[in-house]
Amino acid sequence: MKAKRPAARILLVDGQARVLLFRFDTGDERAPFWCTPGGALDAGESYAAAARRELLEETGIHADPGPEVAQRTVEFLTIERVAVIADERWFRVDIAGGDVDSSRHTALERRVMTEWRWFARDEIAGWPETIYPADLAAMLEATDRVQS
Repeated sequence: MKAKRPAARILLVDGQARVLLFRFDTGDERAPFWCTPGGALDAGESYAAAARRELLEETGIHADPGPEVAQRTVEFLTIERVAVIADERWFRVDIAGGDVDSSRHTALERRVMTEWRWFARDEIAGWPETIYPADLAAMLEATDRVQS
């Protein structure tokens, strides 16, 4: 049986319209992959509060996540190898730019989130490693219209 996992995910976009992604390398048979900031809600936490907390913990950036821009349900195996059905709520945060501060990463994040980088839109489709979500470019384009 798959566990339910409510999660807040963040489309973090800088002033050059690039999106921040983290590279996950689990050290097992799974190939490394790239993913947006975000994670599971803590008990009693709202999606917006989780987005704000995850953004600070994973990037060091203090920002209001604003309204939800997307929702989806996905099934996957977590880093800890737990099968989940995730109710993901997506938030877009636009910033001028800045460095990532990983000092608040958990021990697990320090082990598996091996690097991060800002991706230009034209890099996403041809990237040699998997990027989640698979429709990231379309999500960014859809939220560009909402932000303007």
